[in-house]
Amino acid sequence: MALFDDVLGMVGGKGGAEGTLGAISHLIDENGGLNGLLKKFNDSGLAAAASSWVGLGENQQLSAENIMQVLGNGKVQQLAQQFGIDQNQLASQIAGMLPQVIDKLTPDGTVPAGNDVLSQGLQLLKSSLFK
Repeated sequence: MALFDDVLGMVGGKGGAEGTLGAISHLIDENGGLNGLLKKFNDSGLAAAASSWVGLGENQQLSAENIMQVLGNGKVQQLAQQFGIDQNQLASQIAGMLPQVIDKLTPDGTVPAGNDVLSQGLQLLKSSLFK
């Protein structure tokens, strides 16, 4: 969770958007990187949505129910407790932010190789948080 730790250092908190970004960062790390997280969505029947976030076109949106379907209630509950956010609120926030985060991490329509996604994500977050 190095990306999340860096973000927390910059914003100084765990609630709201910071907690949601932390949960997304945790999911990316836990699934072996961005490719692993995208595979999880592909395997859950949301391949078209996941492809839209990486691709150069419009991003398909998710619902909180989609997040619960892909991650499972137990995982969402665990993340909600870890980041101090209500479970339903977290699922809704991940659904709203994840397509945007993945879209920004894949600006050329391809998933960066190796750990490049983490350094790119940190730069993205710094520029977004400190406008």
